[in-house]
Amino acid sequence: MQQRNKMLDDISQLMTNAMGVAQGAKEEAETAMKSMIDRWMADRNFVTREEFDAVRIMAQKARKENEALKARLDALDKK
Repeated sequence: MQQRNKMLDDISQLMTNAMGVAQGAKEEAETAMKSMIDRWMADRNFVTREEFDAVRIMAQKARKENEALKARLDALDKK
């Protein structure tokens, strides 16, 4: 009985170690994949969300200014 418990303990320890190695491999693969995707996106000149939002706000402001200028021109044309 004592021999069987020792064998089960050894198998349990082996499985625990294997799970640790698998977890480490998973984290390493995730890090490598994220790095590869970041490089791919940088090569494609994609913009960040912050840059996109800043340009969108600038475009909205320019559109409002254009509408205001058009209204002024229309008012001057009527005179």
